[in-house]
Amino acid sequence: MRLNVTLYRVMAYVTGVVLIILCVLAIAQIWTDDGAAVNAVGTVHGLLYIVYLIVSYPLTRRLRLATGPTIAVLLAGTVPVMTFIVERRIRHRYIEPALAQLDAAPAKEAPRPVP
Repeated sequence: MRLNVTLYRVMAYVTGVVLIILCVLAIAQIWTDDGAAVNAVGTVHGLLYIVYLIVSYPLTRRLRLATGPTIAVLLAGTVPVMTFIVERRIRHRYIEPALAQLDAAPAKEAPRPVP
C-alpha cells in the first residue's frame, strides 16, 4: 500500500504542476501566435493524466473510498491546483489513518522451513 500511496502522491504533484504550466502557456498564447508549446505540454499532460488515473483508481479501491471522494480524486487532474487540494485532504482523512492501522497491525510471521 505504501507504494500505491507514493505513486499517487508523485503523480498528483507532477500532473498538477504540468497542468499549471499548460494553463500559463495557454494564457501566454494570447499574445503570441505560437501554439506548438501549448500542444506539446497539453499532450504531455494528457499522458500524465492517464498514468495518474491508472495509479489513483486502485488506491481509491484499496482505501474503500465512497463515490464522492473517488470522483474527486479522479477528476482532480483536470482542474488547475485541484490535485494539490484533493491530495492533501485524501492524505489526511484516509491515507494517514490507513497507514497507521497498517503499522499497528502485527506483522505476519514467515513460515518456518520444516527440516
